[in-house]
Amino acid sequence: MADTQQDQVPVTVLTGYLGAGKTTLLNRILSEEHGKKYAVVINEFGELGVDNDLVVDTDEEVFEMNNGCICCTVRGDLIRIVGGLMKRRDKFDGIIIETTGLANPAPVAQTFFVDEDVKARTRLDAIVTVVDAKHLPARLADSAEAAEQIAFADVIILNKMDLVTPEEAAEVERLIRQINRFAVIHRTERASLPIADVLDQGAFDLQRVLESHPDFLGDDEHEHNEDVSSMSFEVDRPLDPERFNAWIGDLLAQKGQDLLRTKGILSYEGDDRRFAFQAVHMIADGDFIGPWKGEERKSRIVFIGRNLNRPQLRRGFEACQAS
Repeated sequence: MADTQQDQVPVTVLTGYLGAGKTTLLNRILSEEHGKKYAVVINEFGELGVDNDLVVDTDEEVFEMNNGCICCTVRGDLIRIVGGLMKRRDKFDGIIIETTGLANPAPVAQTFFVDEDVKARTRLDAIVTVVDAKHLPARLADSAEAAEQIAFADVIILNKMDLVTPEEAAEVERLIRQINRFAVIHRTERASLPIADVLDQGAFDLQRVLESHPDFLGDDEHEHNEDVSSMSFEVDRPLDPERFNAWIGDLLAQKGQDLLRTKGILSYEGDDRRFAFQAVHMIADGDFIGPWKGEERKSRIVFIGRNLNRPQLRRGFEACQAS
């Protein structure tokens, strides 16, 4: 698995509502001295999302998808672009996809599950969401996309901190945590932070996050009266893989539209390896990610979505334990 992952190209999806600072962050990545080269896929609904001179100066690969919102047209375009990039695999270290500010990141993320060739040659490293600290409360009130971008995030750049008071900052972070308790949050001004905090996070497959934050999937009681909420569950006994697959398959088929992100680390009966499970809406994927290394073998799963029924999800997950 480790060798396979080394051969795969890491892909960072950069999202965030209009004006949050995505392009500022991307320009920073492209212009800083970090010794790596990135292929960049931009979609800004009819306008170039990155300053042309900057792109030329940094000699990066830039592909525009200006034929409409990345939500609607992404999959075919993205599969075609990634296929073309793989012919020049030695020319870059990673791929960055900047979505339009009105995009739901789900179709982008799903592309890396549904196409076998893309799945074999790339790995979704992290979804990075840039958030405007000043205007987030208003955006959450008038835009479902703003909430979904936060819900999908593995890394959140809480930008424009110089425009808010400490009290406002605390309230914005509280709003973010109501939607997504699990993403890493970085507070910034002008999207200024170490590039190492954004790229090559290994966040989407959970492995690296769990190694550095073992309680990342820890369960705690959570008020979830907002539209999008997150909750997690943990069981002590190993899971019966057939029971789990039947349950999760049925759950995603019935509730997949409401389940924005599902991810977990599972302990299967009779197997000494950790199994990483993840899904975007109804599209699921999973693989073993190496042995349990002395840590307590518990299965943990996270759901982020709408209309989540805590007792029902808990009972379903607990029922997957081996007899």
